[in-house]
Order: sequence, then C-alpha cells, then structure tokens
Amino acid sequence: MKKLLKVLTVLLLIVLVYLRIAIYPQLDLISGFSAKSVASGHFIDNRNLEIIQQGDNDIPKIDWATNEINDKGKFATSTVHGLKERKAIYREGLGATLINGDFDVAKSYEVPKRTFIKNNLPYPLGNNNPEDSVFANIDYYKLIKAVEDAFDKEGQKKKRTRSVVVLYKDHLIAEKYAPGFTATSKILGWSMTKSLTGTYFGILQKQGKIDIMNPAPIAEWKNDERSKITINDLLHMNSGLEWEEDYTKICDATKMLFQAEDMSRCQLEKPAKFKPDTYWYYSSGTTNLLSGILRKQFKTHQEYLDFWYSSLLDKIGMNSALIETDMSGNFVGSSYGWATTRDWAKFGLLYLHKGNWNGEQLFDESWAKYVATPTNTSNGKYGAQFWINAGGYFPDVPRDMYYCSGYQGQMVAIIPSQDLVIVRMGLTEEPDFDFNGFLRDVIGSLKK
Repeated sequence: MKKLLKVLTVLLLIVLVYLRIAIYPQLDLISGFSAKSVASGHFIDNRNLEIIQQGDNDIPKIDWATNEINDKGKFATSTVHGLKERKAIYREGLGATLINGDFDVAKSYEVPKRTFIKNNLPYPLGNNNPEDSVFANIDYYKLIKAVEDAFDKEGQKKKRTRSVVVLYKDHLIAEKYAPGFTATSKILGWSMTKSLTGTYFGILQKQGKIDIMNPAPIAEWKNDERSKITINDLLHMNSGLEWEEDYTKICDATKMLFQAEDMSRCQLEKPAKFKPDTYWYYSSGTTNLLSGILRKQFKTHQEYLDFWYSSLLDKIGMNSALIETDMSGNFVGSSYGWATTRDWAKFGLLYLHKGNWNGEQLFDESWAKYVATPTNTSNGKYGAQFWINAGGYFPDVPRDMYYCSGYQGQMVAIIPSQDLVIVRMGLTEEPDFDFNGFLRDVIGSLKK
C-alpha cells in the first residue's frame, strides 16, 4: 500500500510540474484572448455572451475561460478557473483593447473622425439597396448551389460559414448568411486587416508622401545590418528579421497580441536573422511595425487616426469598418479589422478596379499589380500584404486571383480575369472548409 501511495505521489508531482511548466504560462494568453474576443464581439457587433462562447471562443483551451460582461462599464473580464484575470475595455471609435494593470482607464483619448459619404448609388458602389440584376451568362442554379454548399446543413457544425457575398461586374449576384448573422453584422477579418494596412502605403505613395523602396525609417536600425531593410521588404514579409508565428503555443505573435502594450515595437526589436529579400516568413509583427511606421508619417496622433478612415475606409463607403487599437494607440494592423461582409467586399472591388472608386484614383493602378506579384522565396504564395494564387495553391482557381486571408477562414478573393469578388467569412479553415471547391464552383456558374 505504501509503495502504491509513493507511486501516486510521484505521478501527482509530475502532473503538477507539467501543469506549472507547460500550462500555467498559457493561462494569461487564454484569458487575454477570451476577454478581448468577448468585449469586441459584444460591444462592436452586439453579440450576447452565449453566442460568443459557442462561436468565437469555441476554440481548444480558449473554452476553458470563464467570462463576464459589464455593460455599464463597457468592459469584459475573463479567468481560467479563477486564475489570471484579464480585462478588455471598449471605447467608441477605437474598439476593444486588452489592458494590463498599468493602463490608465481614466486618461483621455482621441478617436478617429468619420465621414459618411452619401452618393445615392446602389450597393456596392454606394450604400443604397443593390439593384436587381440578371446576367445571361450566369447559371443561377449553379451559383445558388455553390453558395448554399458553403454552409452547414441543419444540425451540422463543420463548415461553420457565417456569410458569403459575391460581386460580379459591380453587381451583387449572391449573398447568404448563417442563422444569427445578417448584412449588418460586423465580422472580424483577423489577418485580412494586413491587406488594409498595406494599402495605406499605396495611398501615401500616390500622394508623393512616401517611397516604399527607401530604408524603413527606424532610428534603432541605423547602425546595424537592419539599416538595409526597406519598407518594400516589410510589405513583402521579406525583411529577414527574427520572428515566430505559431498559434499552437506561446510565441512572438501570441505574446504581441495578448500582452504587448505597443505592438508596433515587437518586430522592431528583433535582430536580423537573414539578409533582406532572401527569406520569406509570415509575420504579424511586421504588419504592426508597418502600422507604427504609418504613425510616424503624421505630425499628430489625431491625423494618424483620421487617415485610416478618410483616405480609404470612409472614402469607399466601408462605413461599418472599425480597426481596433492597442494600449499605445496604434491600430492593430495585423489582426483587428471589423466590417460587414458587404463592406469587406467593397475593399475587394476597389482592387478589382485597380484603386479607382467612382472615378477617384486612391492608389496608382500599378499598386494592384505590385501587391499581387509574388514575393521572392514565397513559392508564388504571397505578394505584398496579400496572398496570391500564382503558384496554383488553389489548383482549380485562376492563377491571377489574389486575396485577403484571415484566421478561421476569412477571405476576400479578387479575380480580375472573371470580374469577380468573392467573400467568405466563417470559423473554419481547410480541410473543414474546401476553399478550392467553393471558389471553383462559384466561378463555374459563369458560362463560357
């Protein structure tokens, strides 16, 4: 009996040591993810706690968290079995921000000035109701089936698509939403936000205010090998800077998103691991560094905040859009962009029109080609803050397709050869959702 007790005691100690070493450090990230997700989903899209926990937070380990919403104080808190409480506050115009104990919630803050342009045009070029349209070259039976097949049938929970919007020749030709979601539902694009962030450099370049081929304007790099890194390298995720992006564990990306006060510095402080333009590696830290570089282009923080909306989002009528900020006031350009599915489609349409929106050229036509041109060493998968199909990742989809892509299968697909923009928002990636088959079938509804 004593021997058995000794064995059990040793096993218990092993388990406790494992929990302390492997699990306990993750609790801060788990409760952080959960608090941020709850605050954003509730205060931005008016989702209740049950819907958020069964949808957005239905992720291994994240579902360990216990969450509470304080509507009066406009914040959410989360713990894991009573440990590691984290808090996310909501501020109108800035979204939800995960904060630490040093953050001064009473401090005043600036918010972006918004302009809502009324042009009396139907959606998608305006915000009025879309026009009824019938195209002779569309097989509507195939189109409807392709869209319906993107959603789970009743009782299923595999594809978990929330919405689909299809634009063809500037017309809305298909649209569908899962129960609980509508055309006015705001959905987090996750890393689709990177494509928005990159676009601001195209806008500034057209305005003659920046040259992306110049070295990145970072004082900390001036006296070492990082001084040779250009903005172009950063846009292409080809800087050679050290970074780890692996959401299955504690890594640079998770520490940045759920612990950092100033996310723009996380990549900035990393050493060079490779020479610029010789090694491609996907890095959310790089995009937040780009957001920090954008901030330096303006004399005041207010100008930086306003620019993201006045130069792009409100300019094309993406009036539902909201980009959330970190504790230091930087837009989290890597991950925290929200918009309705229709408005995400507008962003794709802007690129389909090579930067022209109702006659106004927001960025040079060449910029659309630039973002869709393969980055060195990416094997035809990545351009400049956009993913691309040049290497045939989706074998049954035209090679000229390029797309915004986000965690859990968010996608804005731009297909110039077909005059198509296809948006899918959801909670699953491949293989649970077959993007190749979905895109193939939508495109297949267009008669040759």
